[in-house]
Amino acid sequence: MFFPIIKTGVGPPVPGACMFKKILIANRGEIACRIIKSAHKLGIKTVAVYSEADKDGLHVEMADEAIGIGPPPAAQSYLLIDKIIDACRSTGAQAVHPGYGFLSERPAFPIALEKAGIVFIGPNARAIAAMGDKIESKRAAAKAKVSTVPGYLGEIRDAKHAVEIAAEVGYPVMIKASAGGGGKGMRIAYGPKEAEEGFGLASSEARSSFGDDRVFIEKFIENPRHIEIQVLGDKLGNIIYLGERECSIQRRNQKVIEEAPSPLLDPKTRKAMGEQAVALARAVGYDSAGTVEFVAGQDRSFYFLEMNTRLQVEHPVTELVTGIDLVEQMIRQAAGEKLKIKQADVKLNGWAIESRVYAEDPNRNFLPSIGRLTRYRPPQEGAALGGTIRNDTGVFEGAEISVYYDPMIAKLVTHAATREAAIDLQSHALDAFVIDGVEHNIPFLSAVMQHPRWREGRLSTGFIAEEFKGGFKPRVPKGKELQLLAAVAIAIDHLGNARRRQITDQMGGPAVRFASRRIAMVGNERVEALVEGSLGAPIQVTFLDRDGQRRDTLKLQSDWWPGAPVWTGMVHDKPVCVQVRPVLNGYALAHEGFNARTYVYTTEEANLAALMPQKAAPDTSKLLLCPMPGLVKAIHVGPGQEIKVGDALCVVEAMKMENILRAERDGIVKAVKAKPGDSLAVDAVIMEFA
Repeated sequence: MFFPIIKTGVGPPVPGACMFKKILIANRGEIACRIIKSAHKLGIKTVAVYSEADKDGLHVEMADEAIGIGPPPAAQSYLLIDKIIDACRSTGAQAVHPGYGFLSERPAFPIALEKAGIVFIGPNARAIAAMGDKIESKRAAAKAKVSTVPGYLGEIRDAKHAVEIAAEVGYPVMIKASAGGGGKGMRIAYGPKEAEEGFGLASSEARSSFGDDRVFIEKFIENPRHIEIQVLGDKLGNIIYLGERECSIQRRNQKVIEEAPSPLLDPKTRKAMGEQAVALARAVGYDSAGTVEFVAGQDRSFYFLEMNTRLQVEHPVTELVTGIDLVEQMIRQAAGEKLKIKQADVKLNGWAIESRVYAEDPNRNFLPSIGRLTRYRPPQEGAALGGTIRNDTGVFEGAEISVYYDPMIAKLVTHAATREAAIDLQSHALDAFVIDGVEHNIPFLSAVMQHPRWREGRLSTGFIAEEFKGGFKPRVPKGKELQLLAAVAIAIDHLGNARRRQITDQMGGPAVRFASRRIAMVGNERVEALVEGSLGAPIQVTFLDRDGQRRDTLKLQSDWWPGAPVWTGMVHDKPVCVQVRPVLNGYALAHEGFNARTYVYTTEEANLAALMPQKAAPDTSKLLLCPMPGLVKAIHVGPGQEIKVGDALCVVEAMKMENILRAERDGIVKAVKAKPGDSLAVDAVIMEFA
């Protein structure tokens, strides 16, 4: 039976509407896979689209059908409306879910689909137009009596005009792309120079990412929190809110960790924010899932920021605390069904935490990392340690992280009865998440999970900048953490020795004696201990003080086997995961943000190891190295030019973000080895200094 709805977003649904038989997902990666799951749950067949870079993508494998739509650049594939419509016609797809990003917030997309007789699974074009433009959305919010941030809503002509407006609004200011989102096209300026420079960068990124270089300026609220309200509406005028999400842990205006509910809000504030969000949605005739974002003060004051007229990246935390499948609801509302959930039905159950796992190097200021996932082993989904683990992903072992798209690998989500329990489960799941082949941010995410300020809920959007000044550095294990890593390394070494003795038949006989004293070098720390235990039995590690006297003892039980990437077991009845990667004569261990090369020796081996010379690192102080794979957009200096600390040397673009590389010290440029348009690998030499 052919789907009878003709109109996608204007006016009421056609009477007698029924569920779709086939839908197309106009997106890729993790979100495409997520939508496919809900569609299949509803018995709906799915069509995936893919660029040449994504022909082997997981979403292509999961869908019932797949169709290629062009070359890797999004502007030549995922952003072309005509190609999406042609794909619908050739496959018989009756509706399109846009996911997030790409075409999801372009009014022209649902309009074009409607003309082609195809349903858009999302809000109507008028609502997208009203809220998708950040300038117009603020005007609409003010009209709907929603609290708004002070700022200048007119269009900014040029950099000089931006400086003038910023001075009028008052520093600090936020320069934001009118058509922006996802942290792109956004810059904070604390003075005229930053306003001038930020205008150029924001405009350029906005043009590259959204095809619209308009920006606006608003007051930047210092020490703010980012809190958003999830709304859901149907085509009959019914609109509800599904509680809030806090997204204050951000880097470069890009959300990194989200949670629901917020540790800041009380029921009164939650109700006030929810009702304002619904009022705004009602004012623009909103009829799908959407998010109204607010900037909140520590005193629970709040101001409208923007409305995202699409499914949010962080929607899983809302789904876990409400039990409502947002993708399913979007499909049902697009099919003309009446929203069956009443506001009184919405209950927040427990707490959910989401970490965005990115292919980026936290030790290099979170610069993107590309390459092949030589190993990808996420934690087991489902019930775990009294809670739930969920992993939304669009990759698999052997997949490639491409330079063309966002570097997200997965969204790891945990749900438990309390915030503390959800954080503990998130930390445990991160420890069990194995990724090799590209750099990733799991060590940083793990470090955040253990941070006292995060655990106490004392958050702000400046959290990362304030708590990780000078960039992220792996946690250095001390005290109990040092003992834990040492004990795991000693247990692994002991197990390996026992297996080798068993294989070579050296295990039996009263004359056989093996030394039980071990010396573990965890990073630069020396730990001495006695180890006892046999294959298949608990292993006991007793630490010795400097006088050789026994002190703390740890009892470890695990079924770990040599070669397994994660040591999973119990340490004094507490579940523990430690990642284990073999290195020459030792192990690289990772746990709760700690990373340490660990070597286990007998006493004689330790004495000999101490005599080995240390290999010196090469001197790169007179070189500017490319910190990430990227495209050289501009070179600002030439040979023989004198430079000062902070001077812009060049601009390198990666993952659609433009990064200015600046001089770290005064000097003179000796040679420039790259030119605009060059594609560079990590650590490629860009220029030399005298």
